[in-house]
Amino acid sequence: MSEPLITCITVGPFQENTYLLVDEATRRAVLVDPGDEPERLWRAVEESGATLDAIWLTHAHVDHVGAIAGIKRRRDVPIFMHPLERPLYDRAPQQAAAFGLPFEPPPPPDRELSDGGTLTCGGLTFEVTHTPGHAPGLCILHGHGFAFVGDLVFAGSIGRTDLPLSNAPQMAVSLRRLSRVLPPDTTLLPGHGEPTTLDEELRTNPFLNGVANVIGA
Repeated sequence: MSEPLITCITVGPFQENTYLLVDEATRRAVLVDPGDEPERLWRAVEESGATLDAIWLTHAHVDHVGAIAGIKRRRDVPIFMHPLERPLYDRAPQQAAAFGLPFEPPPPPDRELSDGGTLTCGGLTFEVTHTPGHAPGLCILHGHGFAFVGDLVFAGSIGRTDLPLSNAPQMAVSLRRLSRVLPPDTTLLPGHGEPTTLDEELRTNPFLNGVANVIGA
């Protein structure tokens, strides 16, 4: 039976969490949000003994896409991304330049994510839920008791809504949607910081406890 094996690799100056998802039964793998240090990420793929099949993006801010070009040189796998992220994706070199960071532009995405769609990794299936706010096309990818949530929510906090193309009212709607879409015991795997659970965030995160009042503050 397929079971997910998930490894978090924290990379780059933004300390972004890239996730290597492996289906233990079939030894197929995907990288979620490969943000930086492509050599290190590729080494993790090789050490896993799995075959990389795809790159999945929760969203396209520069700290989540910086290793794509380097990974694609090693294995030409498809990039999955919501189409509303394309403006951010195309401007990632400018984002990097604003921070004075070196950056290799990634090739165009290959496949589109859509709300309610599914993704597969070997025998594993993950559902796509569009949750805009931090970024217009941000999607959470959830299944098997886990959710890759990008920068939607962190342990005790949420993603910023003061960035270009961010939208605070949309963020409020997306955060409220979490409790309807995910079981409370779902492990949340954020783009930065430590993992948490939806139940823990609903109980202790001020942005999810009375979210309608907090977001607009």
